[in-house]
Amino acid sequence: MIQYGRSTPVAEQELRIEDLQESLGKNKVDGVLILQKVDLFYYSGTAQQGWLYIPASGDPLLMVFKDYERARQESGMSRVVSLVSPKEIPETLLAFGYGMPKNLGLELDVLSANQYFLFQEIFPHSNIIDISFHIRMQRAVKSEYEIGLMRKASQMADKLAAKVRDIIEPGMTEIQFAGLLEAYARSLGHQGLIRMRMWDNDLFYGHIMAGPGAAVPSCLASPTGGMGVNPSIAQGPGFNLIKKNEPILVDYVFCLNGYLSDHTRIYCFGDLPDDLLRAHDAMLEIQEKVKQEAIPGSVSGQLYEMMISKAKAKGYQDNFMGTGDRKIRFTGHGLGLELDEFPFIAKDQTLALEKGMMIALEPKVVFPEKGVVGIENSLLVTDNGLESLTTFCDKITIL
Repeated sequence: MIQYGRSTPVAEQELRIEDLQESLGKNKVDGVLILQKVDLFYYSGTAQQGWLYIPASGDPLLMVFKDYERARQESGMSRVVSLVSPKEIPETLLAFGYGMPKNLGLELDVLSANQYFLFQEIFPHSNIIDISFHIRMQRAVKSEYEIGLMRKASQMADKLAAKVRDIIEPGMTEIQFAGLLEAYARSLGHQGLIRMRMWDNDLFYGHIMAGPGAAVPSCLASPTGGMGVNPSIAQGPGFNLIKKNEPILVDYVFCLNGYLSDHTRIYCFGDLPDDLLRAHDAMLEIQEKVKQEAIPGSVSGQLYEMMISKAKAKGYQDNFMGTGDRKIRFTGHGLGLELDEFPFIAKDQTLALEKGMMIALEPKVVFPEKGVVGIENSLLVTDNGLESLTTFCDKITIL
């Protein structure tokens, strides 16, 4: 018989469920159904297809469609049952002694309209409430266990950055170099899939682009775009040639054991023009200022405005985080199991930072027809500011 591994400690799962139950009680929610795979993994320790019911008090119930045996072994939960249809959830809850929830929480930020209508039919006497904000706020503050996993992912991100020198050559295409670097990432344990919560957004490893190719805009909510290999993807590395005296952007997300580390470094064969060098140094200055100012209690939107103000003072207001009317309006984002978690260092955000939050801070300058310079690190909110979990040299690496 195949033995499936359990990765999340049972004690960690129990603490997560207790924290959510406390929030449910405060908000008069009788129970919550977890459907999305990332949230399911967070609370149950498995991402197998199914439904997790967490009551406001008492033990949760994991109902699994596929694969039951694997979910039973991966999850540390005491109540795990096989279920063939979500329509059987109410009678299953009754069979285990749960009452029908008057107020039922669902992840309405990620559920499709069809799923919402389905659960309205399944629970006709329940008032469906959006529980997604409470889940995302809980997940924004990392436990020591999660921080340890993200430190390991960051160590692998640094290894990937160091490997660039051994792989890259002038005259390669972006996609050729990306394939070699991604193969090395897989050998280090990269899981290959980067999850994003935002609807209809995809990312494969990250962005490797050289020279003007990095400054090509795309549909992705990112300061960098890239041509990609065809219009159906329209982002990331393409067939652009890597040349001397141009900035080479390596913006990659390392994902290890479910948890992410986001990491950008700039490389160059030969020398870069002085204006690009000055811009990169300015981004490092902005990063250092935020690392000092971003303490618990600081407001995410105010940190964003500070970064905008400093970029403007340096003369980069037209190129900071993109160009034109559709430049992005954030300079950093939370990360953990997903790439777009709370908090967002973004315009008009009012969320205050808390100790244990993780932020990918990414001040970048985009120069059309020239390329992109700047930095990104995965940073932990501590009492004394931001601690960088990624430690590979922030300066431009001359190859």
